[in-house]
Amino acid sequence: MSKLLLNLRDVPDDEADDVRRFLDAGGIGYYETQPNIWGISGCIWIRDDADLAEAKRLMADYQSERARRARAERAEAERNGTAQTFIDVLRTQPLQVAFTVIAIVLLLGLTAIPVILLWS
Repeated sequence: MSKLLLNLRDVPDDEADDVRRFLDAGGIGYYETQPNIWGISGCIWIRDDADLAEAKRLMADYQSERARRARAERAEAERNGTAQTFIDVLRTQPLQVAFTVIAIVLLLGLTAIPVILLWS
């Protein structure tokens, strides 16, 4: 019976390609389901239960290497002064920041209403 290895929702194309590549290199049989009309439910499935442990091991190795590489790239960007900061986001996407702050304030207000009503 097939087992789920990776849900492709919000997975970058390069990461999905890397997963396909290491599964092919490891000789692990898999298949993919395509996302539905709303762009969800795309997955990579392992065909044989016997290959699942090896696929998970390869996936864990890949994810730790990818995380290490991403941290190194971020550290390098911080050393060079090219890392994105909050001020950069505020400068390039002011409406998104404003809507996010408004949403946070509204949610805090909604969660405070029961406390205020119980206090009074």
